[in-house]
Amino acid sequence: MTITALIAEDEPLLAADLRAELERLWPELRVVASVGHGEAAWRETLALQPDVLFLDIRMPGMTGLEAAQALAEDWPEDDAQPFPLIVFVTAYDQYALQAFDRAAVDYLVKPVQSERLAQTCSRLQAALRQRHGTSSLDGLVQQLRGLVGSGAPGAPAPTTAAASLRVIQAAAGSAIHMVPVDEVLYFEAADKYVRVITAEREHLIRTSLRDLQPQLDAQRFWQIHRGTIVRCDAVASALRDESGKLTLTLRGHADRLTVSRLYAHRFKAM
Repeated sequence: MTITALIAEDEPLLAADLRAELERLWPELRVVASVGHGEAAWRETLALQPDVLFLDIRMPGMTGLEAAQALAEDWPEDDAQPFPLIVFVTAYDQYALQAFDRAAVDYLVKPVQSERLAQTCSRLQAALRQRHGTSSLDGLVQQLRGLVGSGAPGAPAPTTAAASLRVIQAAAGSAIHMVPVDEVLYFEAADKYVRVITAEREHLIRTSLRDLQPQLDAQRFWQIHRGTIVRCDAVASALRDESGKLTLTLRGHADRLTVSRLYAHRFKAM
């Protein structure tokens, strides 16, 4: 049986070295793609559905942790192909790796040593034998919840109410609209911008959701998808369909917001 892998590494020489070592240590493994940034890792992993994913932590744009989060959100629930086994590749020290160790089959420290990579291959082979066609997605979702916002490298910085943003300054032509944060229903990522949705209108601000999130009160503004943050007291109801997918309705607004599986645990009856 052919086992497939995808390498996500933004340093071409390191990616080539890792690929060559894998070919030597694990001849049956077929590397189906090697990509250089997190968005490509997310896109190609969904398209190619490899068995194993070697995921660099710090890459341009989307980090390795964010790519894993996006894959956990977007992996088809009814797909017969199990979720890939993830190996994080990082330059962080042992203390940081304690966090990543919870959300991966293994981790590798740069520069990758041949003996250590051989151990990783053995762990992957054992995990593949034990999996018997079942998905590791549920376990990864649980583990990622402990990493997102935990202070691990690549996670959003914690925030406090005292440091929270009070007003959004949104430009519109030559005017600047002062939008009280208390009036915002939700924020949505839109390429290099963020859509700011209130009951009356929509504003567009030139920032990223990742940069905006640490400025918001985390007790009031909940991330429900990698591209959406909602004001929790603006949510009227959370509706679960037959497949288990959650959709939010808002007070005084017709939009419906989808909750990814990574954040569905926020909505439980008291």
